[in-house]
Amino acid sequence: MKPAFKTFLLTGLLATVTTVIQAQPGPGPGPNSDTRARMHEHMDRHIADIKAKLKLTPDQEDLWTSYVSAMKPPADAKGPDRAEMEKLTTPERLDKMRELRKQRDTEMDKRDAATRAFYAKLTPEQKKIFDTSTGPQYRNRGMWGPRAQ
Repeated sequence: MKPAFKTFLLTGLLATVTTVIQAQPGPGPGPNSDTRARMHEHMDRHIADIKAKLKLTPDQEDLWTSYVSAMKPPADAKGPDRAEMEKLTTPERLDKMRELRKQRDTEMDKRDAATRAFYAKLTPEQKKIFDTSTGPQYRNRGMWGPRAQ
């Protein structure tokens, strides 16, 4: 797989997972109530780790900020209201899902543009670091078999 495609694929996967997680109703009080907070802490640490590894120049800082901002899910990201969906006919539900899909595609296009703009300003060495830092998490763990060279 080409590095740029891997980056695009991971970006899309991250955006989709984040959007789905954001769309889920928050857990009530209990042992899992801080799952989302832990996930955000993990993502923040990962972002800080990538930034440290990249050793950005002052000229790259603005694009980094734009990239990180674009990767954050919209604050108002919500899935369809289950009660509302149950009231709709099948064609109406399909229309509603198409509308939500278009909204997610628009958000993904924004993330794609920000990623490409940032990536274009990286040095070849930084691109390698970015590719490995944003690639599949299990590539060397045997889950998907040996890593293709």
